[in-house]
Amino acid sequence: MQTVTDFDEAQLLANYQAVSDALAVANAKAIETNDEHCSAALLAVSKTKPASMIEALYRAGQEDFGENYLQEALGKIMALSDLPITWHYIGSIQRNKTRDIAKYFDWVHTLEREVIAKRLNEQRAGMKPLNVLIQVNIDDENSKSGCQPEEVPALIEQVMHYENLNLRGLMVIPSKQGVDAFARTKALFDAMAAQFDLPHWDSISMGMSGDMAEAVAHGSTMVRVGTAIFGERSYQ
Repeated sequence: MQTVTDFDEAQLLANYQAVSDALAVANAKAIETNDEHCSAALLAVSKTKPASMIEALYRAGQEDFGENYLQEALGKIMALSDLPITWHYIGSIQRNKTRDIAKYFDWVHTLEREVIAKRLNEQRAGMKPLNVLIQVNIDDENSKSGCQPEEVPALIEQVMHYENLNLRGLMVIPSKQGVDAFARTKALFDAMAAQFDLPHWDSISMGMSGDMAEAVAHGSTMVRVGTAIFGERSYQ
C-alpha cells in the first residue's frame, strides 16, 4: 500500500475534473440516444493509494470509492471514519473476509457464489442492507472471477430473499479482445429484470479508464476509474 502523504493535489484534482467532464459528456450522449438512460456515476478506485488522496477527492465532491484489498481498505476506512464516504468492495471475496466486508462496506461488486452471499447476509444482521452486485465472467476468461452468464438466474434465486442484502445488478470486467461484452451484459441485466421481481435491480458496474464512454453508451450506471484519476498504481 502506498503510505506517503505527499502528493500533487493540484494534479490529482485536475485528473478528477477531466474524468468527471468526460463522464458528463458520455452521459449526455447516451441520453441523446436513449432518454431512459440513467446517468452513470463515478466510482473512484483508490486501491494502493493513501487516505490523504481519498480525503482530497472527497473534499472535491467525490463520495464513492472502490477498494480491492481488504486489510488495506480497513486502514483507510478507519482513518477516514469521520467522513460519510460510500465504500465499495471490488476485490475477490474469501470466506474468512466476509465478516469485515459485511461490517465496513456499503457495496459489494464481486458476489459470485451463494455461500458468500449467505455469510454476508448473516454477518450484516442488525445493519442497513448491503448493496450487492453479481460479478459475471462475461467473456469466460480463466484469469477472471465471476459466475457464467447462464448461472446468474440460479444465483439470483438463491440470493434474492436474503433480507440483509439488496441485490442491485451486475458487474463485469470484459476481455480486451471481447466483442459486444457491454451489450451482452445489458441484455442479461434486462432479461433478469424481466424474469424476476427484483425491486432494487438498477445497477450495472462496467467500464474503466479506457472504455468508460463505450460502457456508458451501453447502459452502465457506474464506471470504475482508478489510473485516470490517481495515476499509475503503487504495488504492494
